[in-house]
Amino acid sequence: MSTERIWSYPPGSGHQEGRTLTGFTVEATDGVVGHVDRQADDAPLRHLIVDTGAWVFGRSLLIPAGVVTGVDMTTRVITVGCTRAQAKAAPRFETDRETLDPEYLSAVGAYYAALPHGSGASG
Repeated sequence: MSTERIWSYPPGSGHQEGRTLTGFTVEATDGVVGHVDRQADDAPLRHLIVDTGAWVFGRSLLIPAGVVTGVDMTTRVITVGCTRAQAKAAPRFETDRETLDPEYLSAVGAYYAALPHGSGASG
């Protein structure tokens, strides 16, 4: 996937413009990653900030919109096309300032774009 496309919701993902995803459960191909703490839909680099809770010691993750494979508005579940380990191994998100840091966002985009398409999709 190109680094430009990694920042946009894929067609057919179920994402609806203007719908708030805060509080939705985020599921990787092998289990729950966390819950959406906030989303950035107004920026050209659309993404979700996911609170992982105790799973990654209270850490949050920045997940680009292009990683989203499905949004179910009824069950309030977002599926992403990576494993929990791949999400955890992404460049570390520490402060909201990073959402404005082109170098950090470039690293995150390149990381997720380089993952095999449909990583771990068997589970």
